[in-house]
Parts: sequence; structure tokens; C-alpha cells
Amino acid sequence: MKLIKLKCFLMVVSACFCLSNVGWAKDVKVGFIYVGPVGDGGWTYAHDLGRRHLEKMGVDTKYVESVPETDAERSIRNLARKGYNLIFTTSFGYMDPTLKVAKQFPDTVFMHATGFKKSKNMGNYFARMYQARYLVGMVAGAMTKTNTIGVIGSHPIPEILRHINAIALGARSVNPNAQVKVVWVNSWFDPSKEGAAANSLMDSGADIVTITTDSAAATQAAEKRGLYSIGNDSDMSIYGKKAHLTANIYHWGVYYEHVYKQVKDGSWKPAEDWWGIETGAIDLAPFGEMVPQSVRDMVLKKKEEMVQGKFTVFQGPIKKQDGTLAAKAGQKLTDKEMLSMSYFVEGVAGTIPK
Repeated sequence: MKLIKLKCFLMVVSACFCLSNVGWAKDVKVGFIYVGPVGDGGWTYAHDLGRRHLEKMGVDTKYVESVPETDAERSIRNLARKGYNLIFTTSFGYMDPTLKVAKQFPDTVFMHATGFKKSKNMGNYFARMYQARYLVGMVAGAMTKTNTIGVIGSHPIPEILRHINAIALGARSVNPNAQVKVVWVNSWFDPSKEGAAANSLMDSGADIVTITTDSAAATQAAEKRGLYSIGNDSDMSIYGKKAHLTANIYHWGVYYEHVYKQVKDGSWKPAEDWWGIETGAIDLAPFGEMVPQSVRDMVLKKKEEMVQGKFTVFQGPIKKQDGTLAAKAGQKLTDKEMLSMSYFVEGVAGTIPK
């Protein structure tokens, strides 16, 4: 009899525990930490479109913008203290601060963008933007008349090297004479530096400029000079319709909805998500009127091959800038190799700062 009573008691306790978990999960408030202003037109703007996607679903959200990576810990902690129990931190330099705050708030879920660390209540996420970078590289390679494509480099981390390399591989797949010239600005968002870098690249012969930074300054500079640009992270055509060929863009809303629903129903686990083009998390912006139909068809065909898993961007033969092999014929780079990329491929002109 005592054993039956004990079993009944344990069942009641278990049920209450589950109900408390469900009750907690139903009240999910989502916070975002941004490295730039929401009006940057690029990286932060794209994340904020994802946040707005959640708002349209009726989710309580809050964001803090223009948070320096050196001051991230305080801002992340403040959101957690205010009861935001799902927090997205959206810059590489936020990784260690996010991990530190996550240990202090074990009942809050933290998701860090572009990083590689995780814990019991912290995961990381990114999207395979190198796929879309390859596609815009094809556009640039087909459209350039000088065979010089300018790229404004932000910071020389593996993510950015991977993206620059993808542009070069895409461009040279349709135009073997194409060269990608890189100028570094050592910043994520600095319109003044980005504009100056764009003009420097165009002065040196680039008739198409693109960016790994966050502002639309390069598009505006190209528009003024009657040249072409390719946007980054979001559709930047509003800043220079006559210059904007297309852009590699994020659709963060589909991912943020995915994580929100996991936290809400209690199924969330710390993961390392790297979503590809087949998920809809990345895509191309609409083509500008100046892009011929033949180029559009060629690029969209390659995109469909990616979606179907028939084409891999980093598959050999791939030569490094110095002529050595990065991948032999038929070899596919692993995720680990792509995530630690530390070299330029053949066709990229420029050096990697130490």
C-alpha cells in the first residue's frame, strides 16, 4: 500500500514539474543584441527583419542596437535580468560574453550568431552565406568589363575569407579572367571608411564593388560613378537602383521562428546550426534591370543545383592564392575546414592581415 502511495506521489510531482516547464515555455520573451544600428541596411537590418517576423506572430521582443563587442556582457545581462528568456546575440565578438552570461542565467536560452562555443543553455547558429556569395560572384563575373571585382573586407576571420573566396570561385566559374581585389577596413560598420574603400577599388579598375561590411556606402559610391555594386545581407537596391545588380541576403525570420517554437514547446537543445540555401534562410535579392536574362537564368539554375544538393561550392580542384592545392579534384571541404579557412583562393588579389 505504501509503495502504491509513493508511486502516486511521484506521478503527481512529475506532472507538476512538467506543467511548470510548459507554463514557463508558454511565456517566451525574445531579446536581441545588435552590433550595428537597425538602419544599417545590411547585417543588423537583416536580423531586425527576423525579429519583426516574430513580432508579427505576436511574440514579445526587444532589441539593443549598436552594442560594441567590448561592452556586450553588460547589455546581454541587462536583457536577461529583464526577463527575456530567449536571447540572440548577433556578432562574432559577442561569443565569450554570451557564454559568461549564460552561466549566470541557467534558465535562459542564449543563441550566438557566427560563433562556435556552446553550453547547456547556449547554442550557436549561422547560415551558409558562402552559397549565395558564389551566386553573386557569378553575376559579377558575367557583368564585369574590366575583369576586376572589388571587395571591401571587414575583419580577416574565417567567415569573411570564406565569403571572399566564394565570390572569386563564382566569378571565375563564368569568367576565368576575373580577379577579385580586396581592401580591408577593419570594421563591421563604418560608412565613411567603406565609401572611401569603394572609391579606392573603383579608382584601381574595379567596375563592380561588393562588401563584407554592413552599410550601403559602396552601393551609393558606385551609383555616383555610374558603376555596379552587389549588396550584402539585405536588398540594398533602395540606395542605388541603377548600380545594384543583386545581393546575397538573409531571411533570419524562418530561423528565429524555428528556435522560438522549440523553446516554447520545451524541445530546445543546444545545437550548432548552419542552415543552407535549401532552408530559405539565405537567398538572392531581385536582379537589377541591367542584368540580362541569360545571366539570371544561369545563376538561378546554379542556385537550384545547390538547393537539390547537386552542387557544392568548395569542391576541388581548388588552388590557393600561392598556387598550392586547397582541395584536389572531387574533394569537398569539410565544415571544419571551411570554418577555419585561413587563405585566399586563386584569383583573389590582396593580403590577409595578421
